[in-house]
Amino acid sequence: MSSYYDDLETRSAEARAAALGEALPEQIARAQALPGYAELLAGVDAASITSRAALARLPVLRKSDLGKAQAGAAPFGGFTTRPASGFAHVFQSPGPIYEPGGVDHDWWRLGRFLHAAGIGSGDIVQNCFGYHLTPAGMIFESGARAVAAAVLPAGTGQTELQVRAAADVGVTAYAGTPDYLKVILEKADALGVELAITKAAVSGGALFPSLRAFYAERGISCLQCYATADLGMIAYESPSMEGMVVDERVIVEIVTPGTGDPVPDGEVGEVVVTTLNPDYPLTRFATGDMSAVLPGVSPCGRSNMRIKGWMGRADQTTKIKGMFVRPEQVAALVARHAEIDRARVVASREGEMDVMIVRIETASGDAGAFEGSVAEVLKLKGKVELVAPGALPRDGVVIEDTRSYE
Repeated sequence: MSSYYDDLETRSAEARAAALGEALPEQIARAQALPGYAELLAGVDAASITSRAALARLPVLRKSDLGKAQAGAAPFGGFTTRPASGFAHVFQSPGPIYEPGGVDHDWWRLGRFLHAAGIGSGDIVQNCFGYHLTPAGMIFESGARAVAAAVLPAGTGQTELQVRAAADVGVTAYAGTPDYLKVILEKADALGVELAITKAAVSGGALFPSLRAFYAERGISCLQCYATADLGMIAYESPSMEGMVVDERVIVEIVTPGTGDPVPDGEVGEVVVTTLNPDYPLTRFATGDMSAVLPGVSPCGRSNMRIKGWMGRADQTTKIKGMFVRPEQVAALVARHAEIDRARVVASREGEMDVMIVRIETASGDAGAFEGSVAEVLKLKGKVELVAPGALPRDGVVIEDTRSYE
């Protein structure tokens, strides 16, 4: 089996940027024609969006925006280029949020990840992702079909039956959450059943180093990917296991939470994704997940941008003194004053009372100049502390809750 899924994985930076310059205007125009984007992309010159820098000027679309739009225009809120009846599947995720699904070749783009995990023709994949309402099962099945692997659609639960089926069918690969394979293996040990699984493609949870080591000791190579119901695959591990390589059909940006402003490479921020899927052209879609760009090129030879993987949630909304403080409000405070580089709200306790401290990174020496804006924008009075430019951590945190709830 070839080391790479296709030639796109090893393109030069110049070739990838040129391809992006051709694809982006068409995709933005496609989105702009949809009722869901009527307000968000009003007045945008699609032909001018030919680079990542130009893309960063567009507004961010949030999952809450999808939910509101779907409530008024079911099921997809006007964000798809086909009606619901034009898709192969309609899925429901918690919220509820409805997502479309296709069966065209590798519609979710998981084939690239499964190929990197060594799965292909001759393999039988035990797919332990759910097939009920949510799309994970079909996402991985679509990827297996793209690499010519057979699928045992096992779904979740009934571990003893899973063991029996894996043994009887001769399953060679596992797809599912990182921890459930361990449950299957331990049940097989208890039953005295020998399994032939040597490969695992996982997602939907944390793959801890100790768990990966457990699988390696049993001769199982385990790689993980980052995918969502809305976007399909975003990034995936290669055999080098150094960060996650971004998929070739999405553009990933890392931004300051609550804004659409890209952060410098290496800093932690919220993952914002633009997909080139013509059926569901999500543009600057905020995932709510945190990550950071991993500088350099993967040793495996794949040349696209890498991210460090999942690093927490971006929604740092915190209740202080009975009021919610949101990352968007902190961003608005920074935007109000040109002399503020960045800000960080810290929630703490003094006795039985909540305390809000607003640390402002600025060269200014007058804390009083910002007190009125703090009260007006955050809707709370708080103590303003000034810190030198560069003093706040570059960890993506804009609201820090130091209160103990034990």
